[in-house]
Amino acid sequence: MSIATEPVTQRDPNAMSHRQILESLVGLLAALFTALLSSTIVATALPTIIADLNGTQTAYSWVITTALLTTAASTPIWGKLADLFNKKSLVQIAIVIFVCGSIFAGFAHNVPLLLAARAVQGVGMGGLTALVVAIIGTIVAPRDRGRYSGYMGAVTAVSMSGGPILGGVIVDSPLGWRWCFFVCIPLAVIALFLLQRTLHITTVRKDDVSIDWLGALLMTAGVSTLLIWVSFAGDSYAWMSEQTVILVGAGVALLAATIFVEMKAKAPIIPLKIVTERTTGLAIISSVAVGVGLFGATTFLGQYFQIARGFSPADAGLLTIPLVVGMLLGSVISGQIITRTGKWKAFVVFGAALLVIGFGLLGTIDHQTSLWLLGVFMLTVGFGVGNLLQNLVLAVQNTVSVQNVGAASSSVAFFRTFGGAVGVSVLGSMLATRVADLSAAGLANLGISGGGGGGSLDLAALPAPVQEIMRAAYGDATGRIFMIAAAVAVVTLVAVVLLPNRPLRRTIDIEPSDDAQLVDMTKETVAAR
Repeated sequence: MSIATEPVTQRDPNAMSHRQILESLVGLLAALFTALLSSTIVATALPTIIADLNGTQTAYSWVITTALLTTAASTPIWGKLADLFNKKSLVQIAIVIFVCGSIFAGFAHNVPLLLAARAVQGVGMGGLTALVVAIIGTIVAPRDRGRYSGYMGAVTAVSMSGGPILGGVIVDSPLGWRWCFFVCIPLAVIALFLLQRTLHITTVRKDDVSIDWLGALLMTAGVSTLLIWVSFAGDSYAWMSEQTVILVGAGVALLAATIFVEMKAKAPIIPLKIVTERTTGLAIISSVAVGVGLFGATTFLGQYFQIARGFSPADAGLLTIPLVVGMLLGSVISGQIITRTGKWKAFVVFGAALLVIGFGLLGTIDHQTSLWLLGVFMLTVGFGVGNLLQNLVLAVQNTVSVQNVGAASSSVAFFRTFGGAVGVSVLGSMLATRVADLSAAGLANLGISGGGGGGSLDLAALPAPVQEIMRAAYGDATGRIFMIAAAVAVVTLVAVVLLPNRPLRRTIDIEPSDDAQLVDMTKETVAAR
């Protein structure tokens, strides 16, 4: 049986023109670029930062994890606020918070202060993550959104390619690593100016405003407890120990309490009716592995090139370009084709398959792997992420009304960032454990007893023979963590295959008659298969 034509063909008469949308996007994408640039600059500079602040591998992971955790925890709150208040003002507030965190991070003189500053940065990044997507969802119909999602993907790719290179140049220059944080301040000011001039959206005032602060607190506490457990397990205490029982039990109890509170709350942070809808639920599961790919790959590949292969920060940034080129091509090409054809599911399935293949290939690397092979492996992962990143959000936004687009979009973003935080924390912990085992074995061959070190990352302070052992340990241990990421990506592949192939509507908001017709069309399509 052939699939019928799309049920909704009329364009929204109140929709903005392409030029008006582009004008509104300028400031939004500038703000997003600023936040993403900051995170990628830090990823490249981290080995130098942690060595300068006398940090360890655990501290290395937590500089990334802390920002991701506060980003994830604050994203649903920003999404809820986006459905209640002026989105333009909220974006500007998020930028100001991000700038404050950047200033504090630049002046940090020890790891705890840097972690606190990164937490503040994460709150601002959570706002930008949720609000940029939510605003696009309120001004562009899903059928036309692929084109603009492609623009977002392009900005993401440029910031992720330019960030490592810029960060490496800054670290190698007389400015020092602190300017990796300061450099984003003028960019944020420009973004604020552009938003004030170009972003014009209508705000629907609501008299009955309610935010579930208790649910947000319980959710953050639960996630934080579990991340603390995986970060220190295998190092400060055994995986199977009393501390594990206490932390896991407390984390699970807090998350269970979160679900209970969300079921009773008048205005839940993460509306269960939305996240349990089939498309949103499967997109959330898929986004977890995307988070691992997006944040885990960039974090540990930068470390691999600097620690295991001995490249400078600037060179390490250049070597990660294939990953970003893949993201750029995947997001732009898929976005343009989706806008023209209205077909989206094939791209997310293709992207998930590439993610599995790419991570599997990266799982084979060691400290001597050819750089050309590494480039091909990274390109594969990047292309997979590019096909998944914005298109999963697009699929979710297609199923909800405008008044819920903020909550729905932020839910997907939350779990993507949460996946990144868990991924960086878990993979970092496993990397540290594996490095300690391999380096201890290597040092024993030299007649040196004692631990090797998943500890200090300041390898330059070590004797040359010990440096070689540590570099080999880091390089050989990195492959294992990407093999774990490949296993997680398999879950993504299964989830996207099960996504309902619902046609993209041409109207910005769902109309009851159109919604019912779309549901019938989905049933007809499934029956035909």
